[in-house]
Amino acid sequence: MLLKAAGKTLDLTTPVIMGVLNVTPDSFSDGGRFNSAAVAMQRIGQMISEGAAIIDVGGESTRPGSGPVSLQDELARIKPVLEQAVKAFPDTFFSIDTTKYEVASVALEAGAHFINDISGLKKEPRFAELAARYGAALVIMHSSGDPKTMQMNPEYGNVIDDVYTFLTAQAEFARSEGVGSIIIDPGIGFGKKLEHNLALLSSISTFANTGYPVLVGASNKSMIGNLLDNRPVEKRLAGTLAVHYDALTKGAKIIRVHDVREAFDSILIYNAINPPP
Repeated sequence: MLLKAAGKTLDLTTPVIMGVLNVTPDSFSDGGRFNSAAVAMQRIGQMISEGAAIIDVGGESTRPGSGPVSLQDELARIKPVLEQAVKAFPDTFFSIDTTKYEVASVALEAGAHFINDISGLKKEPRFAELAARYGAALVIMHSSGDPKTMQMNPEYGNVIDDVYTFLTAQAEFARSEGVGSIIIDPGIGFGKKLEHNLALLSSISTFANTGYPVLVGASNKSMIGNLLDNRPVEKRLAGTLAVHYDALTKGAKIIRVHDVREAFDSILIYNAINPPP
């Protein structure tokens, strides 16, 4: 499976890693660690050396309970990082994690290859036209509500059917707008209770059967802590690896992670056991 993204081609014959770079002061797992351009560049280089194919740059925290940031603040966080990183690492794919049209536009102009939209085109349907214009890939994620309120008793009729219907409908809309490369993400932890997350993870193959590459991002999330006797964030690595490896066996093509080296090791093992045809 080959994915075209802003003039480059990403080979998804075997799974790849999207490394998380939060240039924010308050993200749940790494907030405040990389919120200067110089430190962010060092982290990008480290993640690439450890096996990341895609770097996902975000300037606004989307952890549960977080509030929005201004357009000016988000641009100030992501623009200098992307402008430097795209030039410094020409063989790497870069993604912008945002729900703001202006931020995505600046990022693509700086050379980003993906728009990663946690709202799945609900907040900004113009992302489809924007991605099409730049030839960028588009990640469409399912979420319920916004980060401030999404974990306040989310309910579904049937979570698998509801998320599947949403993702396929939004993907078809994006295709109608001319987007050539679409990735779908069931949105683990975004407006879901533990039982919703587990149901979605058990059904990754259902999403993979749509023909769209599936991205799964469960890295260090609270569901893992809940399953491991309220384990704190810094002690959820083994649980993260287990969740993502299970998703790989069900057809996920991209895993979005904070701990790149360990995730890359798991993909090496996966590929050895499940060699591509």
